[in-house]
Amino acid sequence: MKKIEDYVRSIPDFPEPGIIFRDVTSVLQSKDGLKLAIDQMQALLKDVEFDVIAGPESRGFIFGVPIAYNLNKAFIPVRKKGKLPCETVSMEYDLEYGKAVIEMHKDAIKPGQKVVIIDDLIATGGTIEAITKLIEELGGEVIKIIFLMELKGLNGRAKLQGYDVEAVIKYEGK
Repeated sequence: MKKIEDYVRSIPDFPEPGIIFRDVTSVLQSKDGLKLAIDQMQALLKDVEFDVIAGPESRGFIFGVPIAYNLNKAFIPVRKKGKLPCETVSMEYDLEYGKAVIEMHKDAIKPGQKVVIIDDLIATGGTIEAITKLIEELGGEVIKIIFLMELKGLNGRAKLQGYDVEAVIKYEGK
């Protein structure tokens, strides 16, 4: 039986020399790879008590929604600025090449709710750090953060200190 790592396509020297790009689309394109990814991410929630799952567009949606469905939990979309129709809260954060803004509906998280964040990849950690701040601003409590893949060489966990963070696959480099 294949391991989840076997479904991740590694592309050397992309987007620049010396970088190995870990391509999640190869996991999604395989029914077995997708099932294995969802199952292994969901297994990290065994015995975790929580109310809702939040995930950033777009790959947080891909992995978060089926897990929310399987566990009979609500899913809270976190989107790029200007994509949500109701009143929102927003957070600006740094990217490698600039800044970005994410938003959530102001009524998405109720005070006291326990929240799990799910995404495909942790690199520098900026997006998820911004999401934790939004959740806490709305009165929620981040219980756990789950990723399919972690690029340990980019030290994203440093921005998430104090949170329970797990990744199914951990790559040493960038």
